[in-house]
Amino acid sequence: MNDWQPSATVDRLRQRAAIIKQIRDFFSSRDILEVETPALSQGTITDVYLDAMTSAHPLQGSGPASTLYLQTSPEYAMKRMLAAGFPDIYQIAKCFRQDEIGRLHNPEFTMLEWYRRDYSMQQLIDEVAELLRCIFKLSSTKQVTYQALFLQYLNIDPINVSEQSLSSICFKNKLGDYVTQVKKAHESDSSTAVDDIKDALLQILFNQCIEPHIGQYVPICVTHFPASQASLAKLNGGDGDGGDKKTALRFEFYYKGIELANGFEELTDANVQVERFENDNQIRKSLNKPVRPIDKRFITALEVGLPACSGVALGLDRLIMLALGCDSISDVMSFDISRA
Repeated sequence: MNDWQPSATVDRLRQRAAIIKQIRDFFSSRDILEVETPALSQGTITDVYLDAMTSAHPLQGSGPASTLYLQTSPEYAMKRMLAAGFPDIYQIAKCFRQDEIGRLHNPEFTMLEWYRRDYSMQQLIDEVAELLRCIFKLSSTKQVTYQALFLQYLNIDPINVSEQSLSSICFKNKLGDYVTQVKKAHESDSSTAVDDIKDALLQILFNQCIEPHIGQYVPICVTHFPASQASLAKLNGGDGDGGDKKTALRFEFYYKGIELANGFEELTDANVQVERFENDNQIRKSLNKPVRPIDKRFITALEVGLPACSGVALGLDRLIMLALGCDSISDVMSFDISRA
């Protein structure tokens, strides 16, 4: 058996180290502060489709053990730092997700995340594009809206389409089994089922029919996701400054059909954020998933005042895999989970 050996060669890890140095130089030249935040936290995400790994440890002496969560992203802690007055910050962090395992997924992975104060979504998109051009040694990137991609590949408007139309399109594209699974999963909660099913079907169609085709030659940025998929992003025009309010100031970068980064012009309204978290938990409950406690420290930071900012999380292992022309993130990791 050779599973005691690293999954990456020494040459690959030298190349990985060189790319990470290049990234640090990129941020240093922009006077962005590198920070570290805890991998273990008392709070966690309510995201319907992501699950955090848990641990247990007494927080006070030898008292009863408290549930702790391994971070799926350093987002909440970094935003707390911004609310406390920190300048622009970035982090290269180990993250953990109860997720599938495969060539693009490992339960433990490395995330590059950064936040820019007083940056609009477009300003951060431009900076991410600059970093990707630098790493991949390319002269250009592209940008397109979520809506335009659905019109191009499926001839539907994802912002205004009905759930019935989405179901029909799924069946036409031999994705009927997904429709059955989604509707069965949501059948116990009729109060939110239609919107939740619509979102789930949009994600299936995007993942199966659009994502594999985009960004094949240069990285592409997809912007203005539906408002229902805003997560921690502002809505487009949500503060009364124009916009359609049906889309979110959220973007994702793809390269060679692989998702690389997810970013937002960040929501700063604590009340709206609590509503979104509570809605997440309602959906989790309808799907028989454990309800997650809302991170009160993060909400308090929003109440104190998160400055206007934009932030992005980028999968570093995937970035390096693509930069080095490898087939799997295990090729650029010291030890993947099968050898850990």
